[in-house]
Amino acid sequence: MLRNETAPAATPATAPRAGRREWLGLAVLALPTLLQSLDISVLYLAMPTLSAELGASGTEQLWIMDSYGFMIAGFLVTMGGLGDRIGRRRLLLIGATAFGTASVVAAFASSPITLIAARALLGIAAATLMPSTLALISTMFRDTAQRGLAIGVWLSCFMAGAAIGPVVGGALLQHFWWGAAFLLGVPVMVLLLAVGPILLPEHRAGGGGRLDLPSVALSLGAVVPAVYGVKELARDGLGVLPMAALGAGALLGVLFVRRQRRLTDPLLDLRLFARREFSAALAVGMVSGAVMGGSVFLVTLYLQQVLGLSPLEAGLCEVPQAVAMTAGSLLAPRLARRFGPAQVVAGGLVLAAGGLVVLALAGQTGGLGLTVLGLVLTHAGLGPAMALVVGLVLGAAPPARAGAASALSETSGELGIALGVAVFGSAGMAVYRTQLGAELPAALPPAMADTIREGLAAAQTVASGLPGQLGAQVLGAAHHAFTTGLTMTTGVGAVLFLGLALLTARRLHDVSAA
Repeated sequence: MLRNETAPAATPATAPRAGRREWLGLAVLALPTLLQSLDISVLYLAMPTLSAELGASGTEQLWIMDSYGFMIAGFLVTMGGLGDRIGRRRLLLIGATAFGTASVVAAFASSPITLIAARALLGIAAATLMPSTLALISTMFRDTAQRGLAIGVWLSCFMAGAAIGPVVGGALLQHFWWGAAFLLGVPVMVLLLAVGPILLPEHRAGGGGRLDLPSVALSLGAVVPAVYGVKELARDGLGVLPMAALGAGALLGVLFVRRQRRLTDPLLDLRLFARREFSAALAVGMVSGAVMGGSVFLVTLYLQQVLGLSPLEAGLCEVPQAVAMTAGSLLAPRLARRFGPAQVVAGGLVLAAGGLVVLALAGQTGGLGLTVLGLVLTHAGLGPAMALVVGLVLGAAPPARAGAASALSETSGELGIALGVAVFGSAGMAVYRTQLGAELPAALPPAMADTIREGLAAAQTVASGLPGQLGAQVLGAAHHAFTTGLTMTTGVGAVLFLGLALLTARRLHDVSAA
């Protein structure tokens, strides 16, 4: 029997254990999670072809990529609160319908504007799916150990989608047109709509009021300009527009917080932050997302533009890290029961820091094997750390606020990744330009030197048009400058992870695993 659950959470000692129906429901929830990460990586491969066929300009290509992420980040908090009010399963099924419909529109788009609009709708739909799946997991798995394993499976599916995306995308684009990349989501959403009402329970907050529309507008106005600002900083460095966007986002964020404090039924219950494990877990998630977002961004460029791998080959090199993170995520509950959550999270961050040190060394030695090893160690440490962090966020929130807590967890990760790409990417490029000033051949015309400083791709283009020895010197200097930037940023990331490990050990030392 399906139920509208509004009862208070059971204590760990009395919490009912999940049965076959709940585990089958988890398999259903895992599908959209895998699909969303797979969809992003597939689009990277499809972009050159679809841009050529649709005649998309450079600006339109950026919006095709970014409209999805902007809408996810902007609507997560709203959709988390909406799910708490109208029912998480109901919102999930509405989102699945919208996602499937938008996927078809995107697949058969005949112009860049149509595709941008479809991608924006896909982002809004994805914002309904992400917090709903995680909130339903917290509803279905009341036993803490089972919930930890379920979160590990959920997190593993997200990593698996990102890892197999280039492989699936390469195979699709080799045999079909670019729109096939978007049609991947349609059968998954049809399956979710068919079996979701049977396997997934309904859950909504008892007595939830209407959604406060001014809060929705303020939330959207705070997050979207902030994400836009950090993305533009990553691309073009300091500028008036991105700084203005960050300022506007900060101002609207302050107004959003002030409004939530005055409302009797706020969109976001700020009392959640008073719980130490909740705020500490969110901070760990955001900083970890920033470090990994920036580091993986630079490592991906290193694999393709320095080591010369194709996107498919680079994707295959990233499969072992997904396996390592999956294994770590699934082991997290058992490790937490034996050693304690704080110790496992801190230990995982120390291992991840060691992996970043290996990546720093790989940048200097040019070894593919060392790069893959560094990625594996980093993700093996992050697997249990992030699985437990998500569990702490969900466990600290009352059942009536599970959707909002899930949305905050997702939003902090989205903002962390965007911030990491901006900060680490900008720092890496600053080192690249500084290093090039000392290494470029003196005979190079100043205009060419300025072009080379724009980035590694520009350096490769210039080098290909120069005579043999001069071209090789330019390319060698550019590669060395880039790897110096990679070494510096991964080294800084390792220090941040070690500091985060110490903070976690202190702030969460008395949090126990049930």
